[in-house]
Amino acid sequence: MRLTVLGSGASYPGAGHACAGYLVEVGEARVLVDCGNGSVSNLARVVEPERLSAVFVTHAHVDHFADLYVLQAALRYAPQGPAPALDLFVAEGVLDVVLAPLSERGRREMRDAFVVHGLAAGVPTDVGGLSVTPVPVTHAESTFALAIDGCDGRLFYTSDAVLDDALIDAAQGADLLLADATLPDEYAGRAPHMTPAQAGALAAAVGAETLVLTHLWPSVNRDAAVFDAARSFGGRIIVASELLAIEIPEEE
Repeated sequence: MRLTVLGSGASYPGAGHACAGYLVEVGEARVLVDCGNGSVSNLARVVEPERLSAVFVTHAHVDHFADLYVLQAALRYAPQGPAPALDLFVAEGVLDVVLAPLSERGRREMRDAFVVHGLAAGVPTDVGGLSVTPVPVTHAESTFALAIDGCDGRLFYTSDAVLDDALIDAAQGADLLLADATLPDEYAGRAPHMTPAQAGALAAAVGAETLVLTHLWPSVNRDAAVFDAARSFGGRIIVASELLAIEIPEEE
């Protein structure tokens, strides 16, 4: 299983970054997890958008779905002609928010581009060699983390979440923890996100091998983020950056 970071920014991207987006691959399965602004441009540097197997959107905040509009256009105007409709798995409320600003024609084109499925807590979806299980987390209404299991390991993506017992329970067994680390320490508790230090505490609590800090405000010092996470987690710590690729399990 391979994870490629397409967007590591939170709320708005810093220079050279994009907002939340991750490509998970195993065999011929290619799953796009979240689709924030700028992520599809980076996706196209790795794989043609029309070769995706499915898309998952974890909640209805714009920095996690803005490039669905871009992806729709990429599918519609693919070089070889319009691509088949792509499976899109969304948390409750996402589709309503996505369609709201569109004209009737735009809504029709969006519906033509995607086959929409709802996410249900604890119900896995099989995509090729991947099993994707949504888990409710504390953030905005109807926000899901995703446990992604391949033949060789488990990736757990927190999406946007606060650190609580439910998140710790859900992330057990993760080989790689892809964790919300939005907040500088001085903002801890002021928004429903984690700090890098809290992400490190989560990684330690669940016994992860690798922690990837992501969803970072531009004001977060990325070098200091590693130091903060390492105060409680002794495993491998990586700060997400665009087009970073990681194998799960780690190659020797």
